[in-house]
Amino acid sequence: MKTFMDENFLLETATAQDLYHNHAAAMPIIDYHCHLSPQMVADDQRFKSLTEIWLGSDHYKWRAMRANGIDERFITGSDATDWERFEQWAATVPYTMRNPLYHWTHLELKTAFGIDKILKPSTAREIFEHCNELLARPEYSARGLMRRYRVEAVCTTDDPIDSLEHHIRTRQSGFEIRMLPTWRPDKAMAVESPSAFRAYVEKLSAASGVSISSFTDIIEALRRRHQFFAEQGCKLSDHGFEEFYAEDYTDAEIAAIFNKVYGGAQLSREEIVKFKSAMLVIFGEMDAETGWTQQFHFGVIRDNNSLMLKRAGVDTGFDSICEFANAKAMAKFFNRLNSAGKLAKTILYNLNPSANEVVATMAGNFQDGRTVGKIQFGAAWWFLDQIDGMEKQMNTLSLLGLLSRFVGMLTDSRSFLSYPRHEYFRRTLCNLVGRDVESGQLPASELDFIRQMIENISYYNAKNYFNF
Repeated sequence: MKTFMDENFLLETATAQDLYHNHAAAMPIIDYHCHLSPQMVADDQRFKSLTEIWLGSDHYKWRAMRANGIDERFITGSDATDWERFEQWAATVPYTMRNPLYHWTHLELKTAFGIDKILKPSTAREIFEHCNELLARPEYSARGLMRRYRVEAVCTTDDPIDSLEHHIRTRQSGFEIRMLPTWRPDKAMAVESPSAFRAYVEKLSAASGVSISSFTDIIEALRRRHQFFAEQGCKLSDHGFEEFYAEDYTDAEIAAIFNKVYGGAQLSREEIVKFKSAMLVIFGEMDAETGWTQQFHFGVIRDNNSLMLKRAGVDTGFDSICEFANAKAMAKFFNRLNSAGKLAKTILYNLNPSANEVVATMAGNFQDGRTVGKIQFGAAWWFLDQIDGMEKQMNTLSLLGLLSRFVGMLTDSRSFLSYPRHEYFRRTLCNLVGRDVESGQLPASELDFIRQMIENISYYNAKNYFNF
């Protein structure tokens, strides 16, 4: 019987152990998509307790606690103490066995705090107090934890109207780890609510210095902000939506739709889709012109529980996988940009595993023979960010593309304790490839190439792809 989470955790063969310990483990981390708070990095945030850094915004844990019958006051409520909230999480952990949270929890405790004990009610107080003592030390600040995990660069997720003041302050402070913004313009195409859209446009106008009263104006404002992001080191955009949009439209139609929604009128479904289609094309053209990589996260239904949306707000754990049919719209959208010579490097993250083959084959349609791995089938995302999901994603990519050119893992997290997800991924990758070598499906004579491939997927592919 193997020991839980020993040095060879998830590494089932001698080859897997060699690939991980001697090659993957030593690679720095490039976390090219996350939701860390730039202000916390700029301020070098100190955390008052394990609850704050661990449970403060982790909707994965929140979902598990709800499923375990924990009252919402201990999850997103404001009247429970840090200890009370942590105590309820510790009571939930034993019931997360076989959920990735069980692995993530103990991997984070081990790598950040040196704790090998199992978190459960009987160990909760000891673990809580030990971690809080360490968090009081300077080396456990936000920047200290990034150093601890050998992070080389992070890309946050930022709205076009964001000032990026915290990125600028961090850079000017001389912090050796690069924190770069990522352009996330979702609100600029969110025309479902005329009042919310109008309010956003007014903020965009103030941020850009462009007086906006027409569609031409809003595009000019967005271009100015896009350029500002580029000046601050931005290299990626990111778009989060349910499905791809690729309806035919004319410039006159989009101008009229903007005037209608800006004037406060509700749009029809057809008008909404046409507007989003036009905006996606324009954003894609901007990215191509500046040499950025565009990312697309799709296949999710957000905020399913309207009662809890009112009570707890967005991003609190009430989203799910959706079965949208994206293939035709995706193909039409990429073909439109490609035909105009304006298809940027692209990463596709789907949330529905039944679409893995669709996405992998779509990526192959638009490789250009000049840029290595130009169109990427991105890492297993969100609900798929676990051993089974990661193996399925990598197996699909291996069968229908080039795993060797994969840009690897990211945290997609709001927590400074989430960096072990890179280790989790690397161990899974090494186990997958090591198993193939040991079974004779890959040649042991090519181990030097395979070892380099592991290092590339863990680090070098991303470094080269993003020009970091």
